[in-house]
Amino acid sequence: MEYASKIISFDKASQVFEAERAAGHKLVQCHGTFDLIHPGHIVHFEEAKELGDKLVVTLTAAEFVNKGPGRPYFDDALRSKSLAALECVDYVVLIPYAAAVEAIELVKPRYYCKGKEYADQSNDVTGNIADDVKTVERCGGEIRYVGSVVFSSTKLINNNLEHLSEENKEFCKKLAESYSPDKFRDAVENFKKLKVLVLGDVIFDKYTYVHVQGLTTKNRMLSGRYEEESIQLGGSLAVYRHLSPFCGQVDIASIIGTESWLEPLLHEHEIGKQPNLLRDPSFTTIVKQRFVELSKRSQELGKLFSINYIDSQYQNEQIEAQLIDRLFESIKGYDLVVVTDFGHGLMTDKIRSFIQAEAPFLAVNCQTNSYNHGYNLISQQYQHANAFSLDEAELMLDAGKRALDPAADLERLRSKLGSHMAWLTRGAKTTVGLDSRGNASHCARLEDQIVDTIGAGDAFYSLAALAACQDLPIELGTFLGQLAGAQAVRIIGNTESVSKSKLLKGGMSLLNF
Repeated sequence: MEYASKIISFDKASQVFEAERAAGHKLVQCHGTFDLIHPGHIVHFEEAKELGDKLVVTLTAAEFVNKGPGRPYFDDALRSKSLAALECVDYVVLIPYAAAVEAIELVKPRYYCKGKEYADQSNDVTGNIADDVKTVERCGGEIRYVGSVVFSSTKLINNNLEHLSEENKEFCKKLAESYSPDKFRDAVENFKKLKVLVLGDVIFDKYTYVHVQGLTTKNRMLSGRYEEESIQLGGSLAVYRHLSPFCGQVDIASIIGTESWLEPLLHEHEIGKQPNLLRDPSFTTIVKQRFVELSKRSQELGKLFSINYIDSQYQNEQIEAQLIDRLFESIKGYDLVVVTDFGHGLMTDKIRSFIQAEAPFLAVNCQTNSYNHGYNLISQQYQHANAFSLDEAELMLDAGKRALDPAADLERLRSKLGSHMAWLTRGAKTTVGLDSRGNASHCARLEDQIVDTIGAGDAFYSLAALAACQDLPIELGTFLGQLAGAQAVRIIGNTESVSKSKLLKGGMSLLNF
């Protein structure tokens, strides 16, 4: 088709635009997702085209779109063809970046056009508009705000297309009755007021990538070729990183060793100077090494084998007393204490008792793993928590039965701990949230494209704890946790923390009805 020639590749586009400028043509650029073309877009493009000679529309490639699960609804090829079919559009370029900076640098437009709603930069939850303006000016252009007719692609898609499961659509639609996109944003922004202490086991996740070659001929054991490895901040450090973009102040209290590799890594992530991150030469810094393989058939990371570098038993009463003394002086200054209890030595009986007595608001995640299986049960280790989150295996062990009644058994545990809010995360099955007022929420997972489930529970817990501390409705706390978990399963391990801008953009999109 004739319009197919309008679609040019990112690699070749620079030469095309240089030639257009050399011919004396003024380039005008519009940039976005353009998931569903509607009259508002057409008016926007026509008003932009009037400013110059050639209209270039750049659109964000699907893998970089941050509008929540199921978006974009239309793939890159269909979105590109839809734009190219418009008479007023001269060029279409797919941009392999999340923000617009690279697209602007590629086009170097005389005029860069955004919708009139972006004239107030506070309307941009990503915070990218300021960078766009600077880039346009640096490239010798001007920014203009156009579009006299406004529609919302997201609202049209949410109401008329099936990009979400029926269960999730009904959940989001009901939540939107109480929380508009702007009200949701305000709730998240209010987390800035919070001062948070994260207390729990520090873990470093080491991923060793191999290519599985098969079984050896003599011993019939798995054979793999080493490719590379990376180390990530897990455990309480992962939760610390998830919370940091959202809160006014986040501190961490824990114990680590004095290994030579440790300080440079902490310095790299600007964590080394945390005053309550205690060093003990007799303590083995916890490293969980997983041998993994990137699947050629699916996105999900294949896990082959794990080795834990961890003390079989750690006891140091001097360090225990030192940590309690330090926290005794500062704990009342926090709004929320977030405990990540992996059962690896930090959370002793004395520290647990102290934190339950002194924390202004206590959120607990008491985890079961291969190291502590059957011994680190939340109702045995804690008598009280204002909020908690656990998974299905942990609730089964705590209840002492395989056949769970998820809501009833969660309510029993919530009541026993005197918790204001409680969550049961269930992977592919629906997450359950309960509060002390008798309210319940049930929200299915929001992301089906799974890369790695490691760390997803920590991400959920981090945002749910903030919601509980702010006494937000249980359904909103569940939604926030699911949004964070949806981000976490799309990344490998804890290589990235939860992005506040992605969470805001995704949540606001899902609530736009």
